[in-house]
Amino acid sequence: MQIGYKLFAEAYSPQELVRQAVRAEAAGFDFVEISDHYHPWLENHGHSGFAWSILAAIAATTDRIGLVTGVTCPFIRYHPAIIAQAAATTALLSDGRFTLGVGSGERLNEHVVGRGWPAVAQRQAMLRESLEIIRLLWLGGYRSYQGEHLALEDARVFDLPDTPPGIAIAAGGPGSARLAAELGDALFTTEPRADLVRAYTEAGGGGARYAEIPLAWAPDDATALASAHEKFRFGLTGWKVQSELPNPVNFEAATAFISPGHMQDTFGYGPGAAGHLAVAQRFVDAGYDHLALINAGPDPDGFFDFYTAELAAPLRHMRSD
Repeated sequence: MQIGYKLFAEAYSPQELVRQAVRAEAAGFDFVEISDHYHPWLENHGHSGFAWSILAAIAATTDRIGLVTGVTCPFIRYHPAIIAQAAATTALLSDGRFTLGVGSGERLNEHVVGRGWPAVAQRQAMLRESLEIIRLLWLGGYRSYQGEHLALEDARVFDLPDTPPGIAIAAGGPGSARLAAELGDALFTTEPRADLVRAYTEAGGGGARYAEIPLAWAPDDATALASAHEKFRFGLTGWKVQSELPNPVNFEAATAFISPGHMQDTFGYGPGAAGHLAVAQRFVDAGYDHLALINAGPDPDGFFDFYTAELAAPLRHMRSD
């Protein structure tokens, strides 16, 4: 079992995220995962630094810990040629510790460049073409590509690692889970869904299975739930909402009737380990083996201490019932 720490890039400054990554390495985490956003989810988050600059700084200030994007949309706001270059450079700067997590994106981040927001079927087709372009560029040499949605003209990534980064593909349904098996090296999800793992493995996927585990540590339950509500209530809207709303103000409106009490069914919360471990167990039982812990509590350093003392050992020995 591999245990990671989610760098909540919408809630903390770039400098603080680098500090947390260094602390995560000292606490014994196997990897850190960072979201790649242009906007935060909610106005009160107040941050959304450029993920690739933060990754470079983390690579320079850590020695062992893995780095993962969770996740990058490699089209619309970016072109896949840019992501191929960025991922290759990050892999070199981190001495091979980088995994490229990709997905079909959210309107929240992609609409900003004024190219519209395609329907989901088109986004999935664009993701497939993006992966084909990235893989092509990582072969070396000058490459061209003409797809239905994306094109590449006589491009070359000059600085390539000896071994290309692994690619983890985000899945919200069986179709994208099968795409992860076909064109990726790993599966990435945010829900404890065994059907996605099953679709991935039945399509031939044999790589890592990443999932984000929602936790909120605090010295008491009420503080933990209040912080989870403040930071992460957008997560309760579901993917069909999360992928479609354009700005934080829209998420503020969509979450207006979500209360701290609504967070109880989704999050491990409070000062005791049992509830946190029970939430993680749901994901392990569904078949996930790379657990990225989200701390939606108010105190990152308190969470690191809690993890070291009470979560690390049982999580590493956790197995499916």
